Amino acid sequence: MREQDFIVSKTDLTGRIQYGNETFIEFSGYEEKELLGQPQNIIRHSDMPRLIFKLLWDHITSDKEIFAFVKNRSKDGGFYWVFAQVVPTFNRQQQKIGYTSVRRMPNPKAILSISELYEKMLMAEKQANAGEEIAASTAVLNEFLTKNNISYDFLVTMLQAR
Repeated sequence: MREQDFIVSKTDLTGRIQYGNETFIEFSGYEEKELLGQPQNIIRHSDMPRLIFKLLWDHITSDKEIFAFVKNRSKDGGFYWVFAQVVPTFNRQQQKIGYTSVRRMPNPKAILSISELYEKMLMAEKQANAGEEIAASTAVLNEFLTKNNISYDFLVTMLQAR
C-alpha cells in the first residue's frame, strides 16, 4: 500500500458492502461483483481480536467515528494492514443509512506495536471460556490503557502519528 492510496467502502446498516472503490477491489483481491452485497467481514483476518470490531460497531451505531488499525485478509489468503476511519452515513433527512470506511496506509512503526497488543488480546480470547472472549480481550486492552494512562482513541492516534 502506498501513502497516496485510499481504500473506500460503504456498507448498509448491517455491514453489507454497497460500494468499494478500485483500490478496495485491488487490495481485497476480489472482483467487484464478489464484494457487493457481502458482509464487510469477508476481508476479516483471523489475527484480528473480536473486541476491535465490537469497539467499531459500538462507536458507529452510537453515531461516532472511530479509528482503528485493521489487518485485512485478501482473497488469495494474503493480508494487508490499514489505518481505518469508520463513520456513520446519513441521508438528507438525517436518517442513518449505512457506514463509510476510509482506510489508508498505517504507520509501519505502529503496526509493530499494535500487532503485539492484538496478539495478546487474541490469545486472551482463545483461552477464554465460550461467551467470555470479548470480556477477556477487553481486560487485556484495559490493562494496557490503564498502565499507559491513555484512552483507546489516544492510543491509535498516537501510534499513527509517530
